[in-house]
Amino acid sequence: MGLVRLLRRHAPALLVLLILFPAAAHTVPLAGQPSPPFKAITTTGQEVSLDTYRGHVLLLDFFATWCIPCRVSVPHVVEMKLKYGRQGLQVLGLSADDDGGEAFRSFVNELRINYPLAPASQAVQSAFGIRSLPVMLVIDSRGVVREIYRNFNDEVGRSMELLIRRLLTEQ
Repeated sequence: MGLVRLLRRHAPALLVLLILFPAAAHTVPLAGQPSPPFKAITTTGQEVSLDTYRGHVLLLDFFATWCIPCRVSVPHVVEMKLKYGRQGLQVLGLSADDDGGEAFRSFVNELRINYPLAPASQAVQSAFGIRSLPVMLVIDSRGVVREIYRNFNDEVGRSMELLIRRLLTEQ
């Protein structure tokens, strides 16, 4: 009887917690854990998944055209693809934009994005715990998340590049 009374008394608080912290939030990947599986269709119509990138170092970049910090991070990601693409770095940009309209095309052209892009479904965003942008994950050739970078600044850029260089030499 005591448990029922306790649940009734705290039901509103429990409901708020369930709404604010859904079960998916508990499955968010951490560095050192396997990446959640994902599937997406790129803007060129190619289906990609985590398995597509097995055997490669993958930089997974969650961004949006309306995200001001993304305008700073995306050029760095473009540069990383130029510098390390021939050594095996793969990059996939996952857009949190609602559509691929003119604003999206303009963003891609203006920033000269040189890697595949795909819309990030709500399921994919939830699986990766995306609550703000930009978020970049470095995933090793075995599919393990090696680091998660939230937001972007020069220090994040340097750290990401050092990790990618190290992982590429380990392959």
